[in-house]
Amino acid sequence: MNRTGLILEDLWHRKILNAYWIVTLMFFAAEAVLLLLGCIPSVTAGDGPEDWLRLGIPDGCILLLMLAAQTWLRFEPKYRKQVVVGCGFLLSYLFYFIIQPIVDGAQMALLLPVLISVVYFDRKLLYGFGSLTILLYCLIYLTERSLYQKPIQEFIQIQSVFIVSIMIGHTILVRVKEFMRHLESVMKSEQQLLVERTISDKLLKIDALTGLYNHKAFHEYLEALLEQCEKYQLPLQLAIIDIDNFKKVNDNYGHRVGDVVLKEVASKVMSTMTPNDFAARYGGEEFAIIMADKTLEEAERMAEQLRERIARTELPHTVKPVTVSIGLCNFQQGDDKESLFRKADMALYQAKRTGKNKVVTAGEDAADYAG
Repeated sequence: MNRTGLILEDLWHRKILNAYWIVTLMFFAAEAVLLLLGCIPSVTAGDGPEDWLRLGIPDGCILLLMLAAQTWLRFEPKYRKQVVVGCGFLLSYLFYFIIQPIVDGAQMALLLPVLISVVYFDRKLLYGFGSLTILLYCLIYLTERSLYQKPIQEFIQIQSVFIVSIMIGHTILVRVKEFMRHLESVMKSEQQLLVERTISDKLLKIDALTGLYNHKAFHEYLEALLEQCEKYQLPLQLAIIDIDNFKKVNDNYGHRVGDVVLKEVASKVMSTMTPNDFAARYGGEEFAIIMADKTLEEAERMAEQLRERIARTELPHTVKPVTVSIGLCNFQQGDDKESLFRKADMALYQAKRTGKNKVVTAGEDAADYAG
């Protein structure tokens, strides 16, 4: 059992023991009222010390039993469940011996350990203490019959109640076990559905060829992130990456090699990103990266590192190395998604126009690249 389970079980031990204390105090209060009203024959019959000992000794045993159980729970970590149920078992017999001369049906107090065993959902405790209750009551009846001339019908009736109570307890435990099995099955089904839903959602957001996020997922994430950046003045950079001369790769070597190139570029993008970045295949041979929690200088270093790593990559079937052009822009307060992309696109256009295989960062006035 894990630590949480042990803590919960210990909490239930103490709750049940507290219930014992409440029952005990109520019992003592009722006993005091009966004494005041003169309803306890053995005490009202005379003033001898033996009359008072008849109540004092069992009451003292009850207190000692409760204190012993309390001490066990406080200092001994083993067999706590057995101690709690055993305490209830002894407590029920002490109650019974005190009240049975004056209260009809006092035998019902002997069902206490059966009820507590059901609370613990423990079959062994239920059968063990239930059987012990039946056997001990047989001995008690044989003793009491010689003293009080109790009829055999009462004995059969009480034993029948004990047996039926144990059977009901058994039925409850069986039903609880069935319910737990059903609940476990439902939880497994829910977990399976959650996994399937997660996989389905991921497939809807992931580009099948490159493993990066797709165009739609990228825009959803960017819109949410821009709101946070605008609200809390957080840094953000957008990089658009375009594979140089990709059309020639497809024309000269076929789309199969083109797909290999796209996968390799995507792999370099993923390996260069930091945990706070978000990358997507934006469309065709274009990729986009949102860089968060960076300065513009850090974003430029990362973009340059990515460009160099791609340029050094050796790919099969290609005569020339694959290179990329990167347009980078910095988020400024007031930028929306369209203006941010416009700046990055203009920077990418400048990189393409001025020789390709380079990183160009948009200035504060992105219109500089429009000419």
